[in-house]
Formats: sequence, structure tokens, C-alpha cells
Amino acid sequence: MSDSSELLLAVDFAGTGLHPSSWRRDDSCAEELFTPRYWADLVGAADRAGVDFAFFSDTFGVVSGATTVRGRLEAVGLAARLTTATTRIGLIPTATVTHTEPFHVAKVIQTIDHTTLGRAGWEVAVTPGVVELFGRKDEQDTASLWAEAHEAAEVAVRLWDSWEDDAEIRDVATGRFIDRDKVHYIDFVGEYFSVKGSSIVPRSPQGQPLVAATVTGDESFRFAAQRADLVRIRATDLSAASELAGRLRAAAKGRQIFVLLDLDVLLGDDAAEELARLETWAGQPYRSDTLVHVGASESLIELLDDVAGVDGVTLRPLALPSTLGRLVEDVLPVVRPEVAPATGTLRDRLGLSRPANRFAAAH
Repeated sequence: MSDSSELLLAVDFAGTGLHPSSWRRDDSCAEELFTPRYWADLVGAADRAGVDFAFFSDTFGVVSGATTVRGRLEAVGLAARLTTATTRIGLIPTATVTHTEPFHVAKVIQTIDHTTLGRAGWEVAVTPGVVELFGRKDEQDTASLWAEAHEAAEVAVRLWDSWEDDAEIRDVATGRFIDRDKVHYIDFVGEYFSVKGSSIVPRSPQGQPLVAATVTGDESFRFAAQRADLVRIRATDLSAASELAGRLRAAAKGRQIFVLLDLDVLLGDDAAEELARLETWAGQPYRSDTLVHVGASESLIELLDDVAGVDGVTLRPLALPSTLGRLVEDVLPVVRPEVAPATGTLRDRLGLSRPANRFAAAH
């Protein structure tokens, strides 16, 4: 049995909830889904309760099921809006690299890191099967998509380093805002990208914002082991989660990573009946590729105490407003009785050093 107070805790903020019929609940707040108040209230509550990370999933794919929410807000823009509604929680939007230039992703994640004083991350993802939305690239197989993601992540990290920490001199007497010798071209040339740089954004508080990835197959496993700081995994039992986390750490070859187990959650004394109602609306049973907890808050606390072999969990509420309310009121006060003050960057809180600037070290 582990001490749940030591677990990293994240919440995946997915629309009205992960279940495709969650919007039909009376308490779904679906009418507010595309308003800033909806997101500020939910993420703000998680922030105050001591949740470590807020993940915002995204994809280029259009949801078209009969019982699902058909639209979503773009994750990076949403995270940017929440910088002023939060004070300590890490904001980690998904930005798919398929059909997306890494220069654009790098600068917006850097910007969020500046405006949050070091609370930004980027979950790297790929999106197959959407070539018709763009008309600029031929369809790629999964291996090619993740090979492209490796290059995109490398470009982003180099762009984050392209300004040295002391490149801004703001010399009023000479009129020089920057020392041009400390702003560098990255001159990256690969199979998928050719980027000269530099970034338009100065180096941010973390130096390099956290990179996250979700393991769903061999290609994403290799990407996560080589490039991610936060690795989300899925497993149907705690033993399998621990085994997968061990393989990831071995593949990381000494590089420090933090492994978070995805956990689907529906909380309430009548949670089983609520899930049955969602399944009736959807016309099929709910199936997940990871551990599922449907029940009272007390039993979730017991489950978290049993989690071992991973560094934390990412809670994925099936019905977001109601389950988050119970997490904040019943679960977090037990597993996170003391909320750390809003000081330091995400790297500081994880015990990760601020990466040295590769260009500063070169001269």
C-alpha cells in the first residue's frame, strides 16, 4: 500500500466528461460548454484543491457520433485563457503535430509558460486520417506520424533554447533591447522539417516547458521514453500499470520521467445506476482501455492508497462537473490535505533541474 498524499494528481478536462452521453445529464452544464465561465470554474476549483496538472485533450478529428458533443474548444487557446483563472496547477494542452508547424506550437507553449510564471506543458500527439481537412500532405502511417513527432519535439526544444536567458539587456542608453549575439538560429534540417529559427519568444521560466505524451502503442512508447517528462499510461489493473511503468523507466535509460496512470472515474453513491443510464443513452456498454472506478468517494480514496509503481494518476471523469465536485469536496481533502503554496515552476515542484541552454554552452 502506498501513501496517496505522495501521488501526483492530474485531471483530464474533456468536455462535459469522457463518456459520450455525459452532456445529457441534468448537471452537465452542457449549455455553458463553450463559455469561459465553465472552464474557469472547473479548473479553478481543481487548482485550489491541490490538483497538480490539468490536461486538455485535443485532436483534429471531428466527433460525429449521434450522442456525442460534436465540437470542442481548441486546447492551447483554452489553456491560455485559464492562465488568469489559476495560480498553481500545471496547464498541459494537447497540440497535435500532424499538419502543424512546430514553430507555432513552440511559441504558444512558451507564451503560456511566461504568462503562468512556469506552469506550462505540452502533450504531444498525432492525428491520423485527417488529410482531407488540410490538403497539404499525403496520408501517413502511424510510424511516420510519430517519426514526424520526434522531429517536431526536437525543433520545439531547440526553439525554446534559441534565446539565452540573459539575451534581453534593455539598454536604454544605446537603444538595444536584446543582445543579438545571444539569440541563435537553430538551423534544424530533418526529414519532415527544415527550420532556421530563432523563436520570437524569449526563453521562458522553465527554460523548456514540460513535454507530455500518452502511451497507446509501440511508437508512442518510444517517443515517451525518449522525449517526455510526463508519461500517461493506460492499464486495466494496477499490476499491469506498474509493469508498464517499469519498462518505460528502463527505456528512458536514466532520464527522469514521471508516469501517470489514466483512471476513468464516476463518483457518487448511485454511480452504478448513473453509468447504466449513460450506457442506455449511448446504446452500448461503456468500455475503456484503462482502469475504471465507478462508486463512492471513499472507495476511490482506498484505490488511490493501493496505487504503486507509478508516480501518479490522471483522473478522467466520465461526467465532469459532478465528479469533479466530489473530487474537490470529498477526495482531495483526504489525499491532499495540505496544498502547497503557489511558488516555483512545475520543474521546481517535480525536482527537475532547469535545462541548460544548449546555445549558451556552445560559446
